[in-house]
Amino acid sequence: MNKPRSSPALDDYAPLVGTGTIEELRFFAEHLKGKRLVMVNSTRVGGGVAEMLARLVPLMNELGIECRWEVIHGNPDFFRVTKAWHNAIHGAPVRLSATDVDIYMQTNRKNAETINLDADVVAIHDPQPAALIDLKKNGDARKWVWRCHIDASHPAPGVWDFLSSYVERYDASIFSLPAFAKQLPIPQYLFFPSIDPLTEKNRILTEEEVEAVLERLGIPRDKPYILQVSRYDRLKDPIGVYRAYKIAKETNDIRLVLAGGSATDDPEGAEVLREVREAVGNDPDCHVLELPPDANHEINALQRGATIVLQKSIREGFGLTVTEALWKGKAVVAGAVGGIPAQVLHGVTGLLCHTPEGCAYQIRYLLANPKERERLGKLGMEWVRSEFLVTQNLRRWLLLLHALEYPTERLITR
Repeated sequence: MNKPRSSPALDDYAPLVGTGTIEELRFFAEHLKGKRLVMVNSTRVGGGVAEMLARLVPLMNELGIECRWEVIHGNPDFFRVTKAWHNAIHGAPVRLSATDVDIYMQTNRKNAETINLDADVVAIHDPQPAALIDLKKNGDARKWVWRCHIDASHPAPGVWDFLSSYVERYDASIFSLPAFAKQLPIPQYLFFPSIDPLTEKNRILTEEEVEAVLERLGIPRDKPYILQVSRYDRLKDPIGVYRAYKIAKETNDIRLVLAGGSATDDPEGAEVLREVREAVGNDPDCHVLELPPDANHEINALQRGATIVLQKSIREGFGLTVTEALWKGKAVVAGAVGGIPAQVLHGVTGLLCHTPEGCAYQIRYLLANPKERERLGKLGMEWVRSEFLVTQNLRRWLLLLHALEYPTERLITR
C-alpha cells in the first residue's frame, strides 16, 4: 500500500471495511448536513483522545456536518490537578482540596470567556473541561454531551461527587464500556474508541521501512524483542513490564523495548521515566525510548517489528495501543483491566494477565509457539476491523446526533 495522504477521504477506507459501510455512513449523514458540532478536549497531541479527534473531525466535515475541534488551555497547576483527578476516577485515593477545586474552576471560567462553543451540539471530552457546562443557561438550544474516556466504575468519592454535579447537567453521556459507567440521571451511550488504519501510525510499512527505524533507534534484530508502547505512567506499570521481561529472559534470549513519551496534560511523565531508567539500569537488552508526540512512524515500525506486544496496565481507560498492535496482526499480552478485555478476548485474539509473573508466563508460552502467535494475530486483526476502526466510531457519532435530535427514539450503540 502506498503512503496515504495526510487526510484520507472516506472512500479511501472502502478497501478495508467494504463499500457497504461507506454507503451506510453517507446515508446516516444525509439528514444531518449543516448540523454544527464542536469537540472540546485538553490537548491536540499525545494520547488516544487527540488521535481520534484528529481523524473524526475531518470525516464529519466531509459528510456535510460542520465539525470543529477546540482545546482548553491551562497552566501546570491545572494539569497537575486534573491528572490527580484522572487517577481518582480510576480509583486512586485522591483527596479533593479547596485549592484544587479553585484552580480547576478558575481555568474553566477563563476558557469559557474565549472558547468558541457556537454549535448545535457541544461534546466535552473527559474531566478537564467538564465545568464548561456552566455556559448552559435556561432555554439554551444546544445539546451538551460529556464523553468519558476513562474507567469511572470505582472512583474516589470526593472527586467524583464534585465532577458528577456537573456531568448530571449534560443532555447525554458517553462511556467506552458498560462497566465504566456510573448511574446518572441522563441518557448514557456506549461507544468503543477507535484507530485510523490509514494514519502514519497504522498504515502498512515495508520491511525496509521497519529496519530503517529500528536501526536509527539503536535496536538490533539479532534476537526477538517484546514491546510496550505507552505514556510513562504508573498505571501502565512499566516497571512491572521490566520485571516480567527479566523472568521471561531466564529461559529466552530476548530484548525489551519500552517506548513512550508524555502528553501536554500529563505532568507525571518525566518522573515516571526517571523511575523506569533507574529500575532498568545498564541492562544492554532493555531499550527505554523517549519519543516525541509525533513519532507515529516510529511507533508503527516498533509495533510491526516486535515479536510480542505488551500492555500490562494496572488501570486503563480503553487502551488504544492494544488496538494498534492487534491491527498489525501481533500477538498481544495485556492486563485484564479497563477496556482491554473487550479487545483481547483471552485465547482468541490475545492473552490476558494480572501480574508480572503471569505476564512472563504468557510471554514464554508465545515465544515457544509461533503458530499460536500467528493465529492470535490474525483473529485480533479481524476483531479490530469489525469493531474498532474510525469508520465505526464515525457511525456511532452519527447515530448519536440523530438520537439527540429525536430524543424520544433513543439509540444505545456499542
